[in-house]
Amino acid sequence: MSHPLLLLRTAPRRFAAAAAVLATSLLLAGCATAVPLTPAADATNVACADVIVHLPSTVADQESRETNAQSTGAWGDPAAVLLHCGVPVPAPTTLPCLNINGIDWIEDDAAAPTYRYTTYGRDPAIEIVVDSEAVSGSTALVDVANAVAYVPATGSCVGAEDVQLPTPGATTAP
Repeated sequence: MSHPLLLLRTAPRRFAAAAAVLATSLLLAGCATAVPLTPAADATNVACADVIVHLPSTVADQESRETNAQSTGAWGDPAAVLLHCGVPVPAPTTLPCLNINGIDWIEDDAAAPTYRYTTYGRDPAIEIVVDSEAVSGSTALVDVANAVAYVPATGSCVGAEDVQLPTPGATTAP
């Protein structure tokens, strides 16, 4: 059994050590604020892991941020660029399609000045959400192109001029 005087001498030290650990934990928690995101439906796709490990440390001159969801990325404080890998593969659409550094992106400006870009012709699909008041969307897409290229292209965007329509009165061979 310990002597009562010994317990009295060590109790303040134990309290001080516990207080120091608590203060350090609170300080670190305040510094490490992860960007809260929700993982995409196919975030566990192995191809997403290749994308995520190759993401750049800066996008559109914005520093990378920690996120709390699998297969995601964020840049800027506040976050101006968000990335989700594993979003649903888009079907053909009439929305504009941009080819930037060999990557086809469908551009959705329905929530402008926030733009949503989704890869076209890649499975899993990758989505980039850009606050265009903070950064340039085209710069963000250029900066992530190398990482996105780890998902191989299986198709590409086509324009109206690329579609062969049957000519009126033409017959097809049986």
